[in-house]
Amino acid sequence: MEKIILSEQDVVNAICLFHAKFRQVSPSEVEVELMYDDENGFSAEASVHGQNDFYKTANLIAAIRLYIDEQLNRDSMSARILLNLHDDEGIIANIEW
Repeated sequence: MEKIILSEQDVVNAICLFHAKFRQVSPSEVEVELMYDDENGFSAEASVHGQNDFYKTANLIAAIRLYIDEQLNRDSMSARILLNLHDDEGIIANIEW
């Protein structure tokens, strides 16, 4: 079983790519803030030109799947993706095939 870890920056990049497709803008125009709290779990706020959208965990996983498909050229549907809050590295994604 192969394993990789996406850094917090990779997770941010995945959300930028995902949100850019949704808003039909360039990924460089998207600003992302990752969040975690015990009650709601993982989430993110993505903004383009002052318009904010909030993403819950399921949306973050969908964004990571798009990133795996388009940036890593791997099959995202066969991947097991777990988000993790790491003390030093922030929010990371553990991926297994």
